[in-house]
Amino acid sequence: MKTQTFLKNASLALLGSAILWSCNNAKNPENSAENKNTDDVTVDRFADIQVLRYQVPGFDELSLERKLFVYHLSEAALSGRDIIYDQNYKHNLRIRKTLEEIYTKYEGDKNTDAFKQFETYLKRFWFSNGIHHHYSETKMIPEFTKQDLANFMNNSKAAEWPLWATDQDMKSYIDWLTPILFDPNIDGKRVNKDEGVDKIVASAGNFYENVSEAEVVQYYDIKTDKNSKEPLSLGLNSKLVKENGSLNEKVWKVGGMYGEAIAVMVSHLEKALPYAENEEQYKALSLLIEYYKTGSLKTWDEFNIAWVKDVKSSVDLIHGFIEVYHDPIGLRANYESCVQIDDVEASARMSTVSANAQWFEDNSPILPEHKKKEVKGVTYKVVNVAMEAGDLAPSTAIGINLPNAEWIREKHGSKSVSLGNILEAYDKASAGSLTDEFCYTKEEAARAKEHGSLSGKMHTALHEVIGHASGQMNPGITKSNMGAYGSTLEEARADLVALYYIYDQKLVDLKLIPSLEVGKAEYEGYIRNGMMLQMRRLKMGENIEEDHMRNRQLVASWVYEKGKAENVIEKKVKDGKTYFVVNDYAKLRVLFGELLREIQRIKSNGDLTAAKTMVETYGVKVDKSIHQEVLDRVGKLSLAAYSGFVQPKISLEMNGDKPKNVSIEFKEGFAEQMLRYSKNYSFLPYIN
Repeated sequence: MKTQTFLKNASLALLGSAILWSCNNAKNPENSAENKNTDDVTVDRFADIQVLRYQVPGFDELSLERKLFVYHLSEAALSGRDIIYDQNYKHNLRIRKTLEEIYTKYEGDKNTDAFKQFETYLKRFWFSNGIHHHYSETKMIPEFTKQDLANFMNNSKAAEWPLWATDQDMKSYIDWLTPILFDPNIDGKRVNKDEGVDKIVASAGNFYENVSEAEVVQYYDIKTDKNSKEPLSLGLNSKLVKENGSLNEKVWKVGGMYGEAIAVMVSHLEKALPYAENEEQYKALSLLIEYYKTGSLKTWDEFNIAWVKDVKSSVDLIHGFIEVYHDPIGLRANYESCVQIDDVEASARMSTVSANAQWFEDNSPILPEHKKKEVKGVTYKVVNVAMEAGDLAPSTAIGINLPNAEWIREKHGSKSVSLGNILEAYDKASAGSLTDEFCYTKEEAARAKEHGSLSGKMHTALHEVIGHASGQMNPGITKSNMGAYGSTLEEARADLVALYYIYDQKLVDLKLIPSLEVGKAEYEGYIRNGMMLQMRRLKMGENIEEDHMRNRQLVASWVYEKGKAENVIEKKVKDGKTYFVVNDYAKLRVLFGELLREIQRIKSNGDLTAAKTMVETYGVKVDKSIHQEVLDRVGKLSLAAYSGFVQPKISLEMNGDKPKNVSIEFKEGFAEQMLRYSKNYSFLPYIN
C-alpha cells in the first residue's frame, strides 16, 4: 500500500500531507534547465502542477558494484514505462506518440496561445501517464480547440506519420482522435466507482475488454479456493477479455501481453543479479525474474516472501504489478517500480516504531479476535529514492508498505519505507501554506507550524508500519471480498491506527514525539483536510473516486457526525468562512478507536454490505457549498495542487567491455526527460 501526498495545514512538506506551494520559476523552465543550479528543486510549473527534482544522498559513497546494481535496477524500472500508459487507457500510447510528434515537429508558430495550451496539455498528459487525471480519474479536456488539433497535425509534416490503422488516412485519423480527446462522455473516467453503475463497463482503464462486472465477479468466485490459507492474488497480472464468448486472461509476462517491455526489464534484472548484496537478495531477485518469465502468481508470492526476509540489503527494489487502486473492483494492479538506497542513520532513529509493533497490536481498540497474537517481520526504513517509474512517477507516494497479500503479512511480515529524499525535496520547495487561511485560531495555526512536520512523519510511520501490519482476516476472507471498497477501507484502517496512537502518551515515553501537542496538530490537520481542503482537487459536481481521498473524508465525516452530540468537532463560520474546530481531543481519539474497531470488523468478516454502506455514506459525496467555498478560498492563493518529480539521469560509463563508472545527473528538464524516455524506453506497439 502507498501513502500519497494530500492537502493539510503545515508550512513545511508533510509526510501524509499534500504539498501546496507557490513558485516563481522562469516562464520557459525547460529551455533553461541546464543553466539551473542542481540544488534548485522546482523544475517546471504548468496548470495546477509543479514538477520538482530530488537529490540522492549516499549514491556517491556506494561502491562500483552497488552503483552497477542501482543502474541495472533503474533501467529495469524505466523499461516498463509503456505498460502504465497502456494500462491506464488502451489508446494512450498512440495518443502520446501523436502529441510528441506535434510537439517536436510542428512547423507553425509555437508562440500562439493555442500551441502554449497544447504544450500544457501534453505536460499534463505526461504527468498523468495518459489522458485521465492522475488523481481525480476524469478525462482532461484540452483548452486548445478541435480545429487547433487538426492544424497541428496537418502542419507537422516531418512527423512519423502514419499513426493510424491501414483503413485510415490523416483526415479519418483526426476524426477518430478528436472525440477521444474532447468529448467528456467518451471514456470519461479511468475508474468509475459510482453507485449503481457497472464499474467495469463504465471505467476506461485497460484491465478488461467486453466483460461486465457481474461476469468478472463470477469468474473469480469460481476460481477462488475459499478454503486456502494462502490464496493467490487472482487477476493481479493479467487483462481479462471475452473472446468468442469465452473469458480469457492475457497474462503480463515474457511472451505474453506486454512481453516486449517485460523481456527488456528481465534482461536488466538478470544483469543486476550478479551484484546482489547477499543470498536473500539474490534469491528474491531470481524469483522476480522467474515470475516475469512465467506469469505464475505462486512465484509472485514466493518472491514477496523472499523479499520480506531480505532486511539487510543497502539497496532494495520495489518492482511489479502491485497496487490495485485503479482497478474499479480492486483485482488488477498497475506497474510500478522504486529503486531505493537505505538511509542507515534515519532508519536507526525510527526503528523504535517497528520494535514496538506488538505493543501497538496488543493495545489496539479492535476486537480481540481480530488482533494478531504475534506480529511478525515488521521492518521500517527511511530510504533515498534513486529511480521511480510506472505508477510512482512523476507523481509519487511518500511511504510504502508491502507486500499487499494479507496472508503473507500475517505469516511472514512486511516492509515499510518512508521516502526521505522525496520529503526533503518537498520541504525545500515549500514557499507557502494554507495554515493561516484554514486554521480557526492563531493557536491552532501556531501548533500546525511548530508540530505539523513531525506529526505528519509520525502519522506516516504509524500508518505504514503499524497500520497496514495490524489486524487479521478471518479464515477464507481476503481483500477481494470487499470488491470496489477494499482499498478505501484498508487505507482508512491504517490511517485510524495512526490517528489513535499519535495522541497516546506511549509515543512521548518512547521519545518519538516531545508532547501530545504533536497529536493535537495531527488531529486538527486531518479534520481540516478530510472535511475541506482535499476538495480543492475536485471540480464542482464531481464525486470522490480516489481511494485515499475517500478514506480521509470517510474518517473525518464519520467522527464529526458521531461526535456532534458532545460537540467534539464544531463547525464554525467566521467572516463568511467555514472552519472545523476540534474541541475535545481525548473524545476524538475514542471516536477514532471506535471507527477503527468497526472497519476492522468489516474487513475481517468480509462484510461487503457494511463496507458499501460505510464508504457510500461517508466517503463519496461532497458538500457542494463547502466545496465551492474551498475552491474560492484556495483559488486566491495561487498554489499548485499537485507535485511530482523528474528522475535523476543514471548513466553507465564503460572502459572497453568493462564497466568503469556509473554517474548520476540532476539537470534534466521535464519535457526533456519525457522525450528521452519515449525515445529510449518505448518497447510496446502504439497502434493496437
